[in-house]
Amino acid sequence: MSLRLSQLNRFMLFVLAPIIGLVLAYSIHGVDLQISVDKPALDPPLGLESQTDQVIEKLRQSQQTAALISDSLAQTRENYERISGTAGELLARGRTLSDRPLQIYDTRVTRLLGTPIKTIQSDNIDLKVYPLNEKTYNGYAMKVHLKSDSAMKLVLSGDELGKSESTLSAAKRYKAVAGVNAGGFADDRHGKRYPLSTTMMNGNYLTGFEPSFKDLFFVGLNEERKLIGGKFDKQADLDRLKPVFGVSFVPILLQNGKSQTIPEKWLTTPQRAARTVIANYKHDHLLFLVTNARDESGKSGATLPELQSLLKRLGAVDAYNLDGGGSTTLVVNNTVLNQPSDGRLRPLATHFLFFE
Repeated sequence: MSLRLSQLNRFMLFVLAPIIGLVLAYSIHGVDLQISVDKPALDPPLGLESQTDQVIEKLRQSQQTAALISDSLAQTRENYERISGTAGELLARGRTLSDRPLQIYDTRVTRLLGTPIKTIQSDNIDLKVYPLNEKTYNGYAMKVHLKSDSAMKLVLSGDELGKSESTLSAAKRYKAVAGVNAGGFADDRHGKRYPLSTTMMNGNYLTGFEPSFKDLFFVGLNEERKLIGGKFDKQADLDRLKPVFGVSFVPILLQNGKSQTIPEKWLTTPQRAARTVIANYKHDHLLFLVTNARDESGKSGATLPELQSLLKRLGAVDAYNLDGGGSTTLVVNNTVLNQPSDGRLRPLATHFLFFE
């Protein structure tokens, strides 16, 4: 066995000797031996090239579709903006046209008042004061457009039931631009002064609801800043109008533009006096009349029928007589415009105040 292996080894050396010699020769002489092996070409699988072309074509079509959609969206947005702009213009024009009758109406009723001697205008309120110079009395008319819920409020003297102060004092304390005396009052035996009958502040009854009796009425503003008033036998009837604040006094002068019957007592006691009236117009602007009692020219105050006539002439719709005589007070910018009939300002229980 070892003899055969030895013979085999010699045979292999004999066969491989030329090759080994050739490699050594190339190595000695620095010849770079390169052996090139051809790799077989790798052809793509059958149909792959066709599928790739289809995918590329679909991508190209999708890109074109996206471009078309983008252009369409841009055109739609442009059309929307143009339509929105046109709609906005039409809406503004429509609003202007719808407001025009009210503007014409306001111009007409304002012209009847004459030229204002005081004007307060802001985003909150539009307030103008006009002089009244009638045959037998003089005073002031104050037209008020309330633009917000904070433009007008009813306040208690000293912010407490039973206390009293002048309208000027209340206006200064609240930093109001104007003030008018409000409802009637009743004094107790201890000298405390309380609002008369049904009185409301901030939607709450101060001393509870009291059904209307004799000639008393309730007058105030509701949640829409509209003047409401009249006689109410049941609280539910008043609550239905959603009052925010209001006071009581006598008598009613106008309702729906028609003169109301004035009780005999209020025609003669007194016949002529300083008066305070709250009224409204069709477009819900308020009108306050404040007249003097006597002056150096011999004018001696207004009667209630005279005020009814004036209110109808000025275009008022509803009107209510507030506390008058020594209570009548009109304050504008911390100045009392009327002539207090007591010769001094009377301390009251409630006040209407206006804010810029």
